[in-house]
Amino acid sequence: MARERILVIGGGIAGMSLGSELALESDVVLLEAERELAWHSTGRSAALFLTGYGPPAVQDLTRRSEPDFLRISAQPDMPALLTPRGGLFTAWDEQTASALAEMVAVHPSLNVLSDAQIQQVCPVLRVGDLLLGAYDSSARDIDVIALHTYYARRLRSRGGRIVTSARMIAADRRAGGWEVRTEDERRWRADVVVNAAGAWGDEVSELCAGRGHGLSPRRRTMVVARSAAPVAAHWPVVADAAEAWYFKPEGVGVLVSPGDETEVPPGDVKADPLDVARVLDRVNAVTTLELRSVQTSWAGLRTFAPDRVPIVGPHSDEPTLFCFIGQGGYGIQMAPALARTAAELFWAGALADGELQAFLDPRRPYGALER
Repeated sequence: MARERILVIGGGIAGMSLGSELALESDVVLLEAERELAWHSTGRSAALFLTGYGPPAVQDLTRRSEPDFLRISAQPDMPALLTPRGGLFTAWDEQTASALAEMVAVHPSLNVLSDAQIQQVCPVLRVGDLLLGAYDSSARDIDVIALHTYYARRLRSRGGRIVTSARMIAADRRAGGWEVRTEDERRWRADVVVNAAGAWGDEVSELCAGRGHGLSPRRRTMVVARSAAPVAAHWPVVADAAEAWYFKPEGVGVLVSPGDETEVPPGDVKADPLDVARVLDRVNAVTTLELRSVQTSWAGLRTFAPDRVPIVGPHSDEPTLFCFIGQGGYGIQMAPALARTAAELFWAGALADGELQAFLDPRRPYGALER
């Protein structure tokens, strides 16, 4: 019996993880538009594992991913994918303090710290105006490139093929299956197309099925700056609980972000100098770091569905177009469990966890398809 032919569009963590799962039983070809893999969102991640981050469905998938990270790390020639970091979440006004207190009440890993304890954890933080600080011992760094490389190697070992510089520009559904054309005039045939195109997810759905999902690509700015104060590698990631800024050690410097979510078209986004200046001012106001000299800055895309939950499953208008998009800023931390979940749905047509399936369903009633 011939194996099903699957064409995966997108070579970031989404396409690579799901492609490697599907290659176990199917012939998989993965098309990446850029010359390099993981060029956009995957390669520009803050690389943090935070079990309390995102909507409930995302938090659940993140927790389910933890055993996978540990299992993969235990394999020969693999580094530890998760390493201790810790997270200090801070509130500087009453509204944010109230929201942070609610988070502490429902997340066992979050513990309120005194001012003295906060300064032990991160001595550069000014605590005079701080209303509440809570520490999450479960926060960790993720080795994103090692994870992506693992999935790429597994995809190839299962007979899958990875093709770069293959930007999709057209798709036709015929009696014999799909014919997809790329910018270089090559033609690719498949029984099923998997849309794992990230910020370009709506474009792929529109080419294949005539309409998208109301995805919103958002720019997130990252800066590495030099500090006047010594930086200790063991400091946690420190964040404003209102998501106005966060920082963590990065070599001899400090990685900072204003937590921006500026809606932009899909593309190779760059850091806005105003956002860079803004985050330096914000972090300097609450620390003694005295950040001045910018070593480097960049921006990445975080692409959300309207309800900020991933879209996983067959497109409502075309059952042979499988959607795996809208992963926002959570795609890497939940990658293992989300890929396994999507593969289960792909093969079985339903999940054992019906509630999770309803959350992920492309047909869920968020109104996105009514465009």
